[in-house]
Amino acid sequence: MADSIEIKELDQVVVRFSGDSGDGMQLAGNIFSTVSATVGNSISTFPDYPADIRAPQGSLTGVSGFQVHIGANQVFTPGDQCDVLVAMNAAALKTQYRYAKPNATIIIDTDSFGPKDLEKAAFQTDDPLKEMGIDPDRVIACPLTQMVKDCLADSGMDVKSIMKCRNMFALGLVCWLFSRDLDIAFNFLREKFAKKPAIAEANIRVIQAGYDYGHNTHSSAANVYRIETRHKVPGRYMDITGNKATAYGFIAAAEKAGLKLYLGSYPITPATDVLHELSKHKSLGVTTVQCEDEIAGCASAVGASFAGALGVTSTSGPGICLKSEAMNLAVIMELPLVVLDVQRGGPATGLPTKSEQTDLLQVLFGRNGESPMPVMAAASPTDCFDAAYHACKIALEHMTPVVLLTDAFVANGSGAFRLPDLNDYPAIEPPYVPEELRGKWTPYMRAENGTRYWAVPGREGFEHILGGLEKDDKTGAISTNPENHNLMTQKRAQKIANIPVPDLEVLGDSEDAELLIVGFGGTYGHLHAAMDELRAKGRKVAMAHFRYINPLPANTAEVLSRYPKVVVAEQNMGQLAAWLRMKVDGFVPAQYNEVKGQPFVTGELIKAFEALM
Repeated sequence: MADSIEIKELDQVVVRFSGDSGDGMQLAGNIFSTVSATVGNSISTFPDYPADIRAPQGSLTGVSGFQVHIGANQVFTPGDQCDVLVAMNAAALKTQYRYAKPNATIIIDTDSFGPKDLEKAAFQTDDPLKEMGIDPDRVIACPLTQMVKDCLADSGMDVKSIMKCRNMFALGLVCWLFSRDLDIAFNFLREKFAKKPAIAEANIRVIQAGYDYGHNTHSSAANVYRIETRHKVPGRYMDITGNKATAYGFIAAAEKAGLKLYLGSYPITPATDVLHELSKHKSLGVTTVQCEDEIAGCASAVGASFAGALGVTSTSGPGICLKSEAMNLAVIMELPLVVLDVQRGGPATGLPTKSEQTDLLQVLFGRNGESPMPVMAAASPTDCFDAAYHACKIALEHMTPVVLLTDAFVANGSGAFRLPDLNDYPAIEPPYVPEELRGKWTPYMRAENGTRYWAVPGREGFEHILGGLEKDDKTGAISTNPENHNLMTQKRAQKIANIPVPDLEVLGDSEDAELLIVGFGGTYGHLHAAMDELRAKGRKVAMAHFRYINPLPANTAEVLSRYPKVVVAEQNMGQLAAWLRMKVDGFVPAQYNEVKGQPFVTGELIKAFEALM
């Protein structure tokens, strides 16, 4: 770095990469977030890509974005607006500029702002900056495409392959802006393209060229910044997505329980990456089957649980509709099963690449008969590991299917993940039928907490049959006796109600808040950020965020009745609020509801909450 350039230290910054669907913005964003996480920064990311399988190149509907928020201290959201916007073409500038702060630095590829590009992006003049009211002094305008071609002119690569490296030039320039160590990015690429070293080295050359361009030009539009981590916790860190963290949580739980892990799944956006990740880990005792449909995926997982494995199935909202009968089978058979629902926009196909929280009532009630089932929700990408682990613990220790809710925002987003020590996690102890019951045991004999004993096939003297028809409480034989059905229904419900879950934690001004903010799942970060900003203004605000939704924490009613005003904020039309009204007598909260397929905007939350106060 030249001595004439001053390096300014920041607490946090938001960068948004945007371009055509084929421009590799997700990869560029992932590498930048990995570099930041590795040096100890707190990060939160938000991939925002179109639902079109392949929109026309350069079109407004085909723009893909990746936003990353990095901070010296804890960051809770990907940020409302960005400090740096990378726009790889005219359509990206047109659609993404609304996410930029008024004083943001804009990086554009002038080679992608020709007459045809401007026409596709619906610009009316040949000066897009003037037309959009963008100060040119804030713009780093460089012939990015041509410089990439020059950089790789002697590489022997064809033009199409060279063009795929354009994203790395933009990444290199951003790494210069934030004084990032390129060696971490280089190592990432060499690992990702280990089987194609020539591709890795070409991308590395282009990153270096982008970094050098910033270093050599010292653009007046930019300053060089450094973000130092304030509170470093020793350990090994990685940038991890929610889906990958969920997969790792399942593996950890199976290992802790001493069981093999089975995943029966059918590909569906945005849950498929869990199947992809688990399929890589056969050496850890993981079996994955890509089934012919959602029903088979769930039914095969039920079969795996009957055989003594940890059965898991993964899907999104439309798949839950199809899996519901097999989920109910696990309810009446009282077998452990974890159902991962990565929520997305609906109804029907809806917005398959966007995020909502609209499956809550479906997973609580969307089955025939009285079929109670524990429901949990992960709060962030890194929290997905713990949520998956504890969902498995509940399923295995209480012999029940459990639904784990994440959403597209949490699943595709990422955070800095400190690799855990499994010794710090609680034991998982399934209720295997004790040996002293040999000769006396029947299939629905229960432990003291009401959980059915688990007899894994192969144990002599514990042979049994389970099925979808109601069984006699005493003998396990098929029964249509009305009193027995009522008894079994009550026992299944009581078993779920008896599951111990941690108390609801209240953050912020827990003792004297004038407003309690309530939410669940992936809205945690935005609600926390809104609370923090309101408290910084001198307002008394607290927050309670639900991880355990069924059964609810024992102190739920006490917490919700403690404050003069309560607002339930969720990305649906009021499903958690309805559930809480149903379970807590006299609870009538205010509501903040959005169904946009996008994360909450912290600034909008603050305005709404201030109006309530």
